[in-house]
Amino acid sequence: MILLTLCISLLLVAAPSQALDLMPGTSQSSVPVISNGDPVTIHGIATGHPRNGLMVWVIGYNYLTISNIQVNDDNTYSYEMKSADTANLASGQYLVIVQHPMMNGQFDITYDSSTGNVINRQLGNGMAIFQLGKAGSLQSPDAASALMSAINSQNIDDTFATSSFSVSPPDAFINPIGDHAVGDKFTITGSTNLAAGDNLQVDVYSSSFTPTGKNQDSTFSGASGVVQVQQGTNGHNFWSFDVDATGFKPDEYIVMVKGITQDVSGSATFNIVETLPTTAPVLSVIPTTTAIPSQTVTTLPVSAIPTTKKSALPAGICIGATATAFIVLLIKKENT
Repeated sequence: MILLTLCISLLLVAAPSQALDLMPGTSQSSVPVISNGDPVTIHGIATGHPRNGLMVWVIGYNYLTISNIQVNDDNTYSYEMKSADTANLASGQYLVIVQHPMMNGQFDITYDSSTGNVINRQLGNGMAIFQLGKAGSLQSPDAASALMSAINSQNIDDTFATSSFSVSPPDAFINPIGDHAVGDKFTITGSTNLAAGDNLQVDVYSSSFTPTGKNQDSTFSGASGVVQVQQGTNGHNFWSFDVDATGFKPDEYIVMVKGITQDVSGSATFNIVETLPTTAPVLSVIPTTTAIPSQTVTTLPVSAIPTTKKSALPAGICIGATATAFIVLLIKKENT
């Protein structure tokens, strides 16, 4: 028994360099994003060299394209969605299904473009199982699910591999730049959903720059160049542009970034000054202790504190007074 296996690696790339790298059967942390106008190439390896090639289905909201592609002698295949094909795609998610005919060499699930019917050729002489791509037919998620269920049917030996991507309008953003001084060397950075490898035109020029007359000073103060978009994460790639402000004049400057092949642009401003203000050093305040002149305080013990007493009569006077009073009383008693 000849074992035919489907080994399909889908790589979605934006010419001329790679934008997306998808491997069917592996989990995706997020759906890769391309912008309108980015070409998409779907390619991989299909073992068994099917004589009828492969069927590539691309399904999105109100969008369907189905293409029969041939497999090369080395079992590789390639299918491209050109810039013109993606330029007008609606924003949203698109599912790619690559169908392999497997053992019997024929596609058991096919599409009738005249009626919009998806046909199961193993049911009778071919039975329509649902509609796709016509008014009133299944829409993107439901249609893709129905197609995969049909190919997975027990009486169907076809197999498939899938991948997905999202389309969003192209954008280009510039990160905050901040003020710089004449002679500074710095880097302007930004993000975009354009594909890695796409080129952007970056222009930096003085906001007071205007066309001048023949006898007027026409010195241009600024910089210009082309940068390439670098691979990023979560659907947004990044770009950077180095600036040498040695010959710049103090002024407000405008930064413009534009797509070369895509209709996308962004702008920002920053200032070039003679010198950046220096920050005065912060002096640490050390607390000081002021000495208080010492004072001598004399403390007397409690026993030494003088107290005021009543004057005491001499003892003899007291005794004499008492005796005199007693004799007087006796004399009075005898006379009575």
